[in-house]
Amino acid sequence: MRKMWIDGAGVDSVSDTGQVIEVIDPATEEVLDTVPAGTPQDVERAVAAARVAFPTWQQITAVERANLLHQAAARMREHFDELVRLLTLEEGKPVPENEEEMDWSLNTLDYYAELGRHIRGSVVPSPDVGQLSLVLKEPYGVVGCIVPWNYPILLLMWKIAPALAAGNTVVVKPSSVTPLTTLRMVELAFDHLPPGVVNVVTGRGGAVGDALVVHPDVSVIAFTGSTGVGQRIARATAGRMKKLHLELGGKDPFVVADDAPLDAAVEAIAYAALINAGQVCTSTERVYVPRAMLGQFAETLAQRVSRLRLGPGIEPTTDVGPMAGESYRAKVEAHVADAVDRGARVLVGGRRPPGLARGFFYEPTVLTGVDHSMRIMREETFGPTIPIMGYDTFDEAIALANDTEYGLGACLYTHDARKVHRFYEQVQAGTIWINDPLTDNYAGPFGGMKMSGLGRELGLEGIEEFWQTKHVHWDIEGGIKDWWYPYREHV
Repeated sequence: MRKMWIDGAGVDSVSDTGQVIEVIDPATEEVLDTVPAGTPQDVERAVAAARVAFPTWQQITAVERANLLHQAAARMREHFDELVRLLTLEEGKPVPENEEEMDWSLNTLDYYAELGRHIRGSVVPSPDVGQLSLVLKEPYGVVGCIVPWNYPILLLMWKIAPALAAGNTVVVKPSSVTPLTTLRMVELAFDHLPPGVVNVVTGRGGAVGDALVVHPDVSVIAFTGSTGVGQRIARATAGRMKKLHLELGGKDPFVVADDAPLDAAVEAIAYAALINAGQVCTSTERVYVPRAMLGQFAETLAQRVSRLRLGPGIEPTTDVGPMAGESYRAKVEAHVADAVDRGARVLVGGRRPPGLARGFFYEPTVLTGVDHSMRIMREETFGPTIPIMGYDTFDEAIALANDTEYGLGACLYTHDARKVHRFYEQVQAGTIWINDPLTDNYAGPFGGMKMSGLGRELGLEGIEEFWQTKHVHWDIEGGIKDWWYPYREHV
């Protein structure tokens, strides 16, 4: 059994129940390992360690903090293959996708290490001569990081790298589906930090997650997950006015313009919709194609998708791995069944693969004949499905793209600059991708509009989320002002 990481050491739960969480390989349904089923008492211990460590970590110079974070990134590089393999076994993505996740994660550490020692605040013009106005950026204190299972290391690093660089300490609650790589990574890469700066408590959301969210000594909650859980966090923390950083659900559209090259657009959509078996918050979940080219486009895409190889992520021949668990696969099946019942047609996929008896696999699926009355076009599916709908005008395409409560990302394929301009000006989404879907940028902010969340990750905005702003007004001479009391003497 793996241990939690609290106050710089691996520890068991303070509970004497001995309850554990089994971590399942989604490709084989076999138990990989177990972790403690943490309790609110474990959260209390971790938050206390983070609170004690905060003053020391805050006072460490920005240069020293940067060097310590660079060392963490270097240690991740030293154990790159080990971490990728473990991540593949517990999460299910093919090895190339997990190599990209790990590379992105350690580079995020390096990026924020440098950004953290580059910025402390600013000097703004003062109201009068002989005065100084400083705008200072200060850490909040203890940050609670609640991380999902689909990109457990990347989405963790998008939180803890800027939080640590800003001078905060952290308590991490990994998903109970994928805690192993997080624990191993922290043990390998962060054990040189002062004890209590980074802590990891494993457990169920209802026990550990809820306790972390409402803890009075946790000043910031950084969460990635469903919109429903994000709303519950917002309600639970409203009374304490905590800083919330919520990256929530999405239902991202992909619009193909009438000038788009067929083959390139097909390849782009297959990647954008099926990476990590469609289990990405920014996955393409709705595709809109000019009605005149709908038939040919759908058939070409179905042919391309039918050639993808389904299998365990650890196998080098695999293109699309398993889903994370049975409940997630069941949701995809329900969405496809609802669409078919309402008149949609499955061109390829739409079932559990008959050749894979074990594992949470679902065939990549292409559907046509869909509309916005169907769950698959309105609710977040989070699986390997590509529903395609026709449109008549570009105005209609934009309206369809915006016809959702979500606003995380949106894609467009075109070489028409006028369409590009209209799309990024009019589509309500936090990230707009033109001809290159799902490509992130360390220096470019990521986050959603509408029901897709609050705040931004990456870029300067990413570290600003973990700083609070203080204005210092300093009159250097400190003389008596003629507008002070008593007023009658100044008349």
